[in-house]
Order: sequence, then C-alpha cells, then structure tokens
Amino acid sequence: MDAPQSEIANLGKSVRIKGEVSGSEDLYIDGEVEGSIDLRSHNVTVGPNGKIKASVSAKSVVVQGKVDGRITASDRLDLRKSAVVTGDVTTQRISIEEGAFLKGTVDIQKEAGKGTATS
Repeated sequence: MDAPQSEIANLGKSVRIKGEVSGSEDLYIDGEVEGSIDLRSHNVTVGPNGKIKASVSAKSVVVQGKVDGRITASDRLDLRKSAVVTGDVTTQRISIEEGAFLKGTVDIQKEAGKGTATS
C-alpha cells in the first residue's frame, strides 16, 4: 500500500497572479505573485524564477527566487543561495545559505509552550 502523498500546487514561470492566494495544500511558485499569500498550515516554495511582491504567511517557506514583502513562517524559513529577500521576516528557525541576500529585520519566535520564563 502506498503512503499518501501531500498535494502540491504549482504556479509555472508564465503564471502571474495579482490578489490573494490561499488554500489548503503546499504551493510551489515559479511565476509572479503580487498581493498576499496565506497558507498558514502549509509550505510555500519560491522557485528560482519566482518573483513575489506580497506578504507571505506559511508554516515553512523556502526561497530560491525574489521576495519583496514580509515573510511569516510559523516553523522554518530557508533562504537558498540564489534568494533575494527585501522585507522583514518572522520565524522560529532560519537557514541562510552563503550567497543569499536579505535586507530587513529578522524576528526569531520561540515555540509556543516551550522556553517560557517563570518569575
């Protein structure tokens, strides 16, 4: 019996979207998106040809292309060597490969329920 595979929506190089993107599956973007991307329980991957001018909210975000806007990753943010990010990022964990570009603030959040201080 095969294990269930998670669904991944793909936006190809020639696809351009203006507006709000939301859904209940992972998203791979190699085209252009302007507006907002809201997939809080899922993963967003910006491919090497991806050009995003939007706020991005997702569980995990991987950037290989360009993002101009705020990124909120509730779990993890990975900036690959070809990534160009201009905007503030908020995440629990971040990985930045050598060669990646990031201009903005980085806000590292603690996991909910862990590391709570007691007075």
